[in-house]
Amino acid sequence: MKRIRIFVADPVELIYDGLCARLAISSDLELVGHAPDGITALERIAELQPDIVLLEVTLPGKDGIDTMREIRKRWPGVRVIAHSACLEIEYVNSMCIEGARGFLAKDAPATEIVEAIHTVMAGGEHLSEAARDSVERGYKFTRKRVEGEYIGLTERERDIIRMVAQEKTNEEIAATLFVSPETVKTHRKHLMAKLNVRSAAGLVKYAVDRYWV
Repeated sequence: MKRIRIFVADPVELIYDGLCARLAISSDLELVGHAPDGITALERIAELQPDIVLLEVTLPGKDGIDTMREIRKRWPGVRVIAHSACLEIEYVNSMCIEGARGFLAKDAPATEIVEAIHTVMAGGEHLSEAARDSVERGYKFTRKRVEGEYIGLTERERDIIRMVAQEKTNEEIAATLFVSPETVKTHRKHLMAKLNVRSAAGLVKYAVDRYWV
């Protein structure tokens, strides 16, 4: 029986040790390596070519969302499952938009992790109950993020959301960024999907909550 080769990207080495013990309940799973940050993870994935990557969203150096983008671009056959305690909709939506096939809560039981891996390897998707609840509840502004901390947004997206909050039109934003108005519209659509908001007002509230304007 071919074993499913799993790589773990997480800054806490004990997480990897814990997964080794928890996944021992399934004889067809093999943990093949670990990296504590996004840059090292990409290097090790290139070397090991795993089937599945369990990816923490809040990796240092290169965060999990940027790492997810790079994995999808370089190794489209490698399946990624986010594995994190950060279950805000921004994290869940951003990871899934960038290509993750699942999102597991860090405290998921071993049986659920095994089930998620098998489901994703068979071509399906898996969200932990807490991740599903986050998406179903919709985006909520539960806390301020001082000094402009952000989750899952590219530099271009952050520029656009700031300018939306400053009441600039698509044409004005396009002229500032040297892109077309259609490109700005596309970015705005992706932003609303990531943040689960339905209008420019939701984008403005997001920026205001983070003291960006």
